[in-house]
Formats: sequence, C-alpha cells, structure tokens
Amino acid sequence: MNFPFQLMTMSISGLLENTLSPIQNVREEAVAQLDAFSKDNFTHYMGLLCQELSSTQNGSHIRSSAGLMMKNAVTAKDFERQEELSQRWLHVDPQAREQIKQAVLQALRANESSTGKVAGQVIAAIANVELPQGQWQDLIPSLLPKLGGTESETTKKSTLQAIGFICETLDPNILETHSSAILTAVAEGARKEQPNNEVRLAAMQALYNSLEFIRGNFDREAERNYVMQIVCESTQCEHTDVQVVAFECLVKIMTLYYEKMGFYMEKALYGLTLLGMRHVNEKVVLQAIEFWSTVFELEADIIYESESIGEAPQVFHNFSAISLKEIAPILLFLMTKKEEDDDEDEWNVSMAAATCLQLLSSATRSAIVAHVLPFVEEHIKNPDWRFREASVMAFGSILEGPEPKDVSPLVSLALPTLIQLMNDPVIHIKDTAAWTLGRICELVMDTLTEQELQSIIQAVTLGLNDSPRVASNCAWCIINLSEHPGAADQSSSLLDKYFQGMLMALTQAAEKPGQDTNFRAAAYEAISTLVANSSNATMPIVSNLVSSLLDSLNATIAQAEQMVGADEKRAHYDHQANLCSVLTSIVRRLGQHVRPIADNIMQVLLHVISHASKNSTVMEDAFLAIGALTTACEGDFARYMEAFMPFLLSALENFEEHQMCVIAIGLVGDICRALNEQVVVYYDHFIQRIAHLLENPTVHRSIKPTCLSCVGDLALASGGHFERFVQPFMTVIATLTQSVNAIPLSTTEKYDYVCQMREGIAEAYVGMAQGLKSAEKGNLLLPYTQSIFHFIQSAAEDSERPEFVTRSLIGLLGDLADTFPPGILKPSFGMPWIEKLLKEAKHDRNASPQTKEIIKWAKEMIRRQVM
Repeated sequence: MNFPFQLMTMSISGLLENTLSPIQNVREEAVAQLDAFSKDNFTHYMGLLCQELSSTQNGSHIRSSAGLMMKNAVTAKDFERQEELSQRWLHVDPQAREQIKQAVLQALRANESSTGKVAGQVIAAIANVELPQGQWQDLIPSLLPKLGGTESETTKKSTLQAIGFICETLDPNILETHSSAILTAVAEGARKEQPNNEVRLAAMQALYNSLEFIRGNFDREAERNYVMQIVCESTQCEHTDVQVVAFECLVKIMTLYYEKMGFYMEKALYGLTLLGMRHVNEKVVLQAIEFWSTVFELEADIIYESESIGEAPQVFHNFSAISLKEIAPILLFLMTKKEEDDDEDEWNVSMAAATCLQLLSSATRSAIVAHVLPFVEEHIKNPDWRFREASVMAFGSILEGPEPKDVSPLVSLALPTLIQLMNDPVIHIKDTAAWTLGRICELVMDTLTEQELQSIIQAVTLGLNDSPRVASNCAWCIINLSEHPGAADQSSSLLDKYFQGMLMALTQAAEKPGQDTNFRAAAYEAISTLVANSSNATMPIVSNLVSSLLDSLNATIAQAEQMVGADEKRAHYDHQANLCSVLTSIVRRLGQHVRPIADNIMQVLLHVISHASKNSTVMEDAFLAIGALTTACEGDFARYMEAFMPFLLSALENFEEHQMCVIAIGLVGDICRALNEQVVVYYDHFIQRIAHLLENPTVHRSIKPTCLSCVGDLALASGGHFERFVQPFMTVIATLTQSVNAIPLSTTEKYDYVCQMREGIAEAYVGMAQGLKSAEKGNLLLPYTQSIFHFIQSAAEDSERPEFVTRSLIGLLGDLADTFPPGILKPSFGMPWIEKLLKEAKHDRNASPQTKEIIKWAKEMIRRQVM
C-alpha cells in the first residue's frame, strides 16, 4: 500500500505495545507520545496507525490497539467533541483519507477475528462522519462482496460485524437507501442453513441493529415474513448466543412494529416465547421475559393514552389479556428462582419476572387479581423461603393497575402478615415485605385506616435499624408516606403525630457510626422529603432541626482532617453532601421564616465550601442550599455577596467541571431574582463570565442553554441597566441561532441539545423584552425584531418539537407583542405561520394547563398588537 506521505520509514508498534503495559508510567508516556503525534500531524498519525492495523507482522493485540486508537481519533460520546473530531477528519487530504479507508476495509480480511472486529469499528466511526456529508457512498456496496462464497468465514463474520456497527452508529434515515441491500446481506448470513454459528451470530447482531431503518421493507408483507421467519428460526438455534440475539430482535421488532404483530403472535411468537421462558439458559429466559414485558408496557401505554384522549386506539391487539391465564403462572414460578447469595444489584430471572408481572398488572388491571391471589394465599407461609418471598413480591407487584377498591380489602387482610414478615429470619423476606409496604403507601394509602397506617409506620420505623437493604426500603416507604398527603400548604396532616418520631428514627439511623453509604443517602432523602411535605403544624420541629443540622455539618468539617483512606474520604464527603441536601429542603420549607438564622446557615455553608474536596459533590449541594437561601432572604441576601462572590466566580470560570458550572449559572439567576436591581453592583462580573461561556466552543453542551436563561434573568432583574449589553448579546445570540439551526439532527442527543438551546434563546429574549419594557426602553429591541421572528419561525417549523419549546416560543411572541405599542409589529404578527403555530398549540390535547394558559395570554397580546 502506497500512502501519499512517508510512513514506512517509521513504526509505532513499540509505542502501541507500551500503551498496554501494566506499568503506569510506561503506559502514560506512550499515550502522551501518541497524543503528541496526533496534534503535530493528524494525517501522518492516522497513516501510522493504519499501517500498524494493516501489518500482518504485528500481533493481534498491536493491530487491535492501533484500530481502537483510529476509532477514538474520529469518534466521541459528547457530540460537541464529536463535531470537532469530525471536522479534523474531513480536513484530511481526500486522497489520504481514501487510501486509509481502503486499507481499513482490507483489514476485514485479517485472519484474527479481533483485528477484523476492530477494523469494523473503525469503518463505522469513519462512516458516521462521512455518510451524513454525502461522502463514501460506495461503502455498503464495497462491503457486500466480502460476504461472497469465496471469502473466509472470518472475513464474512468481520464484514457482518462492520455492517452491524454501521447500522448501530448512524441515523436510520441516512442508511434508508441501502436498506434492501443490507437486509439481503444480513438475512443471508442469518439463515438456519448457515453452517457457521459465529457468522450467523454476527448476522443476527447486524439484523438487530438494522431493524429501525428497514421500516420500508417491513411494510412489505413478503419481506416482513422472510425476516420474521429468520428470527423465529434463530430462536431455536442450538447455539445459545444466537438464540439470545434472536429474542433481542423479537423485543425490538415488537417495540417498533407492534401494529403488525397480530398474525405472527398467533402463529409463532406466543409459543416460542413461552418456550423461551422455560429454557435452561438464563440469558434466553431473560430475553423471553423481556419480550413480554415490552408487550405489556406497550399495551398499558396504549390503554392510558386512549383513556386520556377519550378515543379508542387505532391498533390494539390486547395480547396482555389473551395471554394472562398462561403467562401469570409462569412468571410466578420464575419469581421463585432465587438464591440466598444473589447479588441484589445484578439483574436476574426473579427480578425480571417480578418486573414483568408489574407491567402485566398495569395492562390487565383488576383481571390479574384472580390469577395471582391464589398463589399468594398458598405460599405466603410456605416453609420454603423462595416461595414465601415470591408470594410477597407478587402481592406488591399487582397493587398498581387494579382499581383501589379491588385491592383495598386484600391489603387489609394481608397487612398483619406483612408486618409479621418484617421479623422473618430470612433477609430476602424482610426486604420484600418492606418494599411491599412501600408500594401500599405509594399506591393505596387513601384506603388505609388510621390503625393500619400506624402499624405500617411502627414497622418501618423499627426497620430502619435492620440491615441496609431492609432499612433502605423502610426509608423509601417513609418517602411515599410523606409525599402522599401533599401537606406543605395545609395546617395539619395525617402524619403530624408521627412526624417527630419518624424524623428522630431516620436521623439516628443515618448518623450511626460506620453506617452503610447507600442507606445513609436513602435516610437523608427520606428526611428531606418529610420536611418538604410537612404541614404548618410541624414547622417548629423543622425549625429546631436546623441547629442540630448545622452542628453536624460543622462536626464533619472538623473530622475531614482525620480522614485517611480514599473510601473513608468519599463516604465522609457524601455525608456532607447529604446534610447540605437536607438543609436545602429545610430552607425551602421555612421560606422567609429562615431569615433570623440565615447568618448562621450562610456562615456554615461558606465554611463547607472553603473546605470541600474537588472530587466530591459537596460544592454542588452547598450551592443548591445557598440558592434556596437567596429565595428565602430575597434582597437581604445582598449582605452575603461579598463573602460568597469569590467562590461563585471561581465556579463560573471552571467550565471543565460542567455540572458545578451549570449550578453556579443557575445560582446567578437565583441571585438576580432575589436582589433585582441590587444585582447591578455585580453586573460586570456576571456578564463577562456568562458571555465568555456562550462564546467558548469547548464548553459542555449543558452550559450554554443555562447561560442563555441566565442572560434573561440578568436583563429582567436590572431593567434599563441592561441597555449597554443589548447589542453585544444580540450578536452572540444570532451567532448561536445560526449554529443551532445548522446542527444535523442525526441523534437524539443532538436533537435534545437543539431543543434546550431554543428554549434558552427564547428565555433570553423574554428576559430582555420584559426587563427593558419595565424601564420603558423596549424600543431598543426594535432593530432586532426581525431576527427574533426568524428564530421563532425556524424553531416552529420543527413539527416534532417538545411542548416546552412550543410554550417558550408562544410566550416569546406574547412578550414581543406586549413590549411595543399596538400596531408597531402588525405586519410581522400577521404572518400565516404565527396563526398556524397558535392553532396547532391550541388544539394539542396533550398540552399542559400551563401551556394552555400561556397560549390564551399570548393570543390576547397579539390581538392588541394587530387590532
């Protein structure tokens, strides 16, 4: 192979070998040298890697390492980084790119499967960059010959893997023109006549990844029948891995093409999946259960949507009700497949079956009770703990779906036994009993008598001292109890007489030395929820909690110096973060009543921030607590600004820690709303840093939408003081609008970002309009109104936009109409697209009350403008 640059005089195989070294400094030095090569001459760097991937003299580990580095040089998870890498690759000389691509395609013929696989990953990575640009159009045609009869089985497998990677990576719309060719290729490899199971497995995996973009083929009955035949036959393959992927295909097919599945369910899928659920291999069983979970979830959603809009669904097969009699016993049996040493965090057959039963309950409503209750009654006192635990889990699983009136009598009958099982010698039983009590409080609390409520509270309060698994479910039960009444605006609550006892029990359990980290977090979450939903009658108890909480925070600061091990430090800072989270809930609940102790709170929070570790979330939680304090103190918060500003500005500048930076930006908005025009003192500090973040192309995608919203907050708070920043920010926003409109919506991640940016831009414009209007300077926006209307129109043309974007756009239209005297913008508001946007939004049956209210207000503002 002859590259248009000198490669053969140099080899980097030694460096690639060193990147795999177990010695850290050797590994890091090799990575640093390769990184330097990539920055110094990217084309040369890719050529060197391609040379090592292609060389048959290298070991497979060297070739795989070279391929992975090639892949990582053109692909990234973060789409902004991806855009940067894409542009770097596209700027490589076209001739060099072509030769590299041909060499990688040739590497699919490597004798080692690992090399062929990584070559496929490189091909998919490059395709993800070039195909959306209309380049490398001969890629799929160039892959298909490698599946011919003269090629080795290894080459066929690698080629099918490459096709699978391409299908997995690219937007389905881009590959749609190649769908028939791809389907033909993978179907040929997946047929039961295929003698090599490795090839068949690769073909099935490729088929799985192609299912989304072969919709056109699936619309044609003959082609659909062929695909379904191949998949169904593969569920019976003697190779278990092929079976697993075949069932995965069935799950995805049901998700994508439910409306076409009636015939196939009757003829094959029903029987095949029931057999799958009885298979000896757990992986097959899990996928067969997942198939039915998908069916039940789809049909539960169809029923819910149909009831919401008051119309019968267009397609509803009612597989759930039809299968109930046979599926329920199988699921109940599978729920008994547990062992005492099962890892609670590892997904297994018992967990999958329980989840499936919950979904079946949601889809079949009260009909399920008769099919599950006999099992519960028979086994709830079974000497075999597995059946005892499954019966409790089954009872908890069918609480959601049936009418409360149908399960309420059953809860009353079962409750004494459930309370008793909280003392069972088997931890699995206690854990599931606590979970079931939590489900009762979540779903049917309204039906409980006072005595039943008291018995549950006593049981879970005692359970907080049990093992971490049981205690965590008890904390979750308390969360459900406290959330249900929604007593935050009420003078009293059902929980008032238990409030202090639950609070003390949670606090004592959480503060126990050496407490399990996960349970401690659950306990503090329960405390936060109790506080957030407390009634006015318990406000004195909440107020008294502040001093002990501040003492605990101060104690953790003093203890920090004594921490030695990494795990000990991590647990310590998690504890601090939990305490800050509880403090946030208290401040929000007390509101203005917190002002007398605000000085103490702020002093402790500043102390926490100044001692916080960079590797913990303490700073984030402390900033959130300060945000709550700004809302409570309003203008009085100004007295803390001098001490807090250095920390806030530092967080705004440290955009590499994007989560912390986003919280800091949000806090600037909180400060604006609290201080109003007093914020002008700090204006230049905030404006400078927000503008820098908006203009920085390397910041994380979550930062800019938040910054734009913050611009609106700054403009609204300061009114006329924003005058000198109108022109600079309008220029920045216009540039951002152009870049957003140019983003190819090839992934969900990119589309979500575009929607967030559009919402942020709208909020920036709204803040400017309202702020300048309040200072009688709204005319400053007049030169920019056409740009604003153009932004709204381009965003409105997206028919798939989420409701929050529609609400933002219509709200902005209303504010524009309200900012200027009647008739000034009459021609603009008379454009047909505005009437269309308003009409579509008005007739959206799923629109929230908030959106409907904004539509009504905006229409009135626009009417005044055009009358």
